[in-house]
Order: sequence, then C-alpha cells, then structure tokens
Amino acid sequence: MIRSYAAPPGGHPPQDDLLTGRAVFTEAYAVIPRGVQRDIVASRLPHWEGTRLWVLARPMTGFAETFSHYAMEVSPGGGSDQPEPDPRAEAALFVTHGEVRLRVGDAAHALGPGHFAYVPPGARWTLHAMGGTPARFHWIRKAWAPVEGLSPPDPFTADEARIAPAPMPGTEGRWATTRFMDPDDLRHDMHVTIVTLGPGAVIPFLETHVMEHGLYVLEGKGAYRLNRDWVEVEAGDYMWLRAFCPQACYAGGPGPFRYLLYKDVNRHAPLGPLVPG
Repeated sequence: MIRSYAAPPGGHPPQDDLLTGRAVFTEAYAVIPRGVQRDIVASRLPHWEGTRLWVLARPMTGFAETFSHYAMEVSPGGGSDQPEPDPRAEAALFVTHGEVRLRVGDAAHALGPGHFAYVPPGARWTLHAMGGTPARFHWIRKAWAPVEGLSPPDPFTADEARIAPAPMPGTEGRWATTRFMDPDDLRHDMHVTIVTLGPGAVIPFLETHVMEHGLYVLEGKGAYRLNRDWVEVEAGDYMWLRAFCPQACYAGGPGPFRYLLYKDVNRHAPLGPLVPG
C-alpha cells in the first residue's frame, strides 16, 4: 500500500492571502494548521548543521507538560553528532521524507519514509541526512520517568509497512492502530502510534482521559471534536491536547485519515509536595 506523509510547507504566503485561518489555542487544546508552519516560525538548534525545525509542542505549565514535538528538516549532509543535551530525554523519531543515518551506540540504521526509531535516555546517538534531498522527520522528546525495578527501554527501529495495524473491536478494521511500542512493556512511559480511520469511520464517543496528546495528521482529512468545538483538520495539521480534553472524530473521504499520535502512559499521576499540617 502506498502511503503519503505530510510535512510543514515552509515558504511564505503571498500578500494577497486572507488572514482568516484555522489556528486556535484554547485552555484545553491547540490546532496548528499546516498553513502557518512557514519559514518565519521555523527554529534552529545548537549542534545541528543544515537543519531547521518547527516546534509544534513544548511543556507548558497548566497545559500539556510531558513532551515536546518537533517537525525536523535536515539538508543533505546536515545533522548532528550531539543531538540531545538532556540526559533524561528519550526520543521517538518518525521519518516522512528522504533518508537519515541514525547511530545509537555502535549500531547504525538507515531510515526512510515510514521508519520509526526509539532512543532511550542517556544513549549516545547521532543523526545525519543521506542522499540528495532534505530529510524530514518527527522528533518527540520526553523525560523518562524512572520506576524502581524497571530499566529504560532498549533502543529499536521499526517499519510501519511491516506492522499489521490492530483493529479496534467492532469496527471491522475501519479504525485501527499501528503500534510501535509493545503495549505490555511497562518500561515505556509513552506510546507513539499511527491511527488510521477509513473514509466515514468514527471515534464514536468523547474520549476523556488522563493522557496528554500530540496528533500530527499524516494523510487525509477529518472533523475533530475537541472539548466544546468541532474543527476540520487535514494532512499537515497538528492537534495538541492537554489531559482530559474530550475528543472524538469523523474521518472525511475519499482516502484514509491517518495521524501520528503521542500520549504518556504507564505511570502514576505525579503528586505535588506535601504541605505540613
């Protein structure tokens, strides 16, 4: 099956474009449409050569606090030998365009569109773009939450095309999830998946739960219910949800509606400091 993957368009809109758009930031969710992911809002990072990125999510007190999500663009030959400054940070990488060479410890991996990699906290890793076109990939960062008796997960790579999507019960495969992490492995404190809904498929209830979410639409379009609002989203849009934000959706046609999903899992809810009585 041929898959397509959206990416930030960059560039700059013409002066005769209308100002009206779909970007919104509320107390419970944000929508960052592809049309606002332009050159003027791109960022750069220390120790990354030939690279720019769009910061789609970052920890914010009182909103979503567990993760950051970058849409990366690395020019041919660019990359980094010192990509991550925080020894607590684990990384989930998902390639959408071009090819990268990822090295974790002594193991090297060539990753192209549809490939995923998990890098545990404290690992030595490097990444460089290979070939003659820019490499584009998603980089999700989270501080791994230690648990007594559990070590950090092992590094691994995966190919979306080689993972059978798991259908949701009662949907006849119209709503399915491609899982990169083993859901029974409690070492993982985040899951990164690809959710696929066929044309007309629905998430038929308002999910309201503790996980924070980052959803990047890879393909297709849909109508999403976020808190009190219905919003239309399409390939290249990003949805950023705080914990307990109600959510549901309808998939629009004519093709599949697919998104890359982050959520935090498998840990107690952190408690604040005790106040002396």
